[in-house]
Amino acid sequence: MLARQPQADKRSCPQRSSTSVPPVQISKSIHDELLVHAREEAPNECCGLIGGADGVARTVYRARNAEASPLRYNLDPQDQFRIMTEMEERGEELSAIYHSHTASPAYPSQTDINLAAYPDALYLIVSLADGERPLRGRPRRRLRAGATG
Repeated sequence: MLARQPQADKRSCPQRSSTSVPPVQISKSIHDELLVHAREEAPNECCGLIGGADGVARTVYRARNAEASPLRYNLDPQDQFRIMTEMEERGEELSAIYHSHTASPAYPSQTDINLAAYPDALYLIVSLADGERPLRGRPRRRLRAGATG
């Protein structure tokens, strides 16, 4: 699970079994960029993809939320195609899929679980809710299993 830790310069996922999504290291600058994106899109949920290589997140790719909703997100298909093309041109792979929760904790909703379509992706949720840890992540396999920790 990812969470903001102000004293740390790097973020990483905890150890996972060999059958799960590999850890992704997320820098403070990327962490902060996700928070800025979430705040700029509020009250609607933001969304996007993160590209990287060798277990290190390198680039945040913002996408339009086709739903334009404070309750759900759907990456705009044209943006998704453009972003995947840019990642390929830069030699990056999909490191994570992110979106925000504007008024709820950074835990996947039932809708998030139902729509998690990429089994090998890390899903990050940025929360703007008061008193919340602003960023958490889970691989799709753990979303499906209903894990909370």
